[in-house]
Amino acid sequence: MTNVENTQPDVSESANGNIEEKIAGRKIEAIVIGASAGGIKALLNVLGNLPVHFRVPIIIVLHMPESRESRLAEVFQHYMAIKVTMAQDKDHIASGQVYFAGPGYHLSIERDRSFSVSCEDPIHYSRPSIDMLMLSAADAYGSSLAGILLTGANQDGAEGIARIHEVGGLTIIQDPTEAEIAIMPQSALNLFTPDFIFPLREIRKLIFRLEQC
Repeated sequence: MTNVENTQPDVSESANGNIEEKIAGRKIEAIVIGASAGGIKALLNVLGNLPVHFRVPIIIVLHMPESRESRLAEVFQHYMAIKVTMAQDKDHIASGQVYFAGPGYHLSIERDRSFSVSCEDPIHYSRPSIDMLMLSAADAYGSSLAGILLTGANQDGAEGIARIHEVGGLTIIQDPTEAEIAIMPQSALNLFTPDFIFPLREIRKLIFRLEQC
């Protein structure tokens, strides 16, 4: 695991606060997730075996080489009962689906909750950009959005998940001490204190509970 300066307190019950209090009364309408190095394993731990009745759409940016044809939807479909697909330009976001951003294109969400695909310059050397997805999702969903930032080797996603926090959305960051590469979650923690700093097993439990909100 890459060492980075840790300016946050250790994860504890006091740091995460009362879970029930933080999710009470929330209606989560979408979940956005960002990950980079180590992300496939982390995502499988978090999302594997989601039940067929899971209704909240999940939109994911996972950094991959632009030159590589993505088989993420195919791989993850093997572990999920709900539909897994690559996000397509102009498609409206449907409940009960997992969407992956395709390689080589930025993915954003419009106010009408449809996808927009573009090829602007990379952000933090990455295209698709986690920041671009999360910033646009925050504008589209506001406080009904949940953002999750996992393992990764650059700062992409820190600004985006901080924006989700600013608009009142629920924010969850993987505990950097558990992450395969700590730079990405720690970069976000250096900006703000999220609702939860959790290991993967607790993020998984929380996602299941958010579906019931």
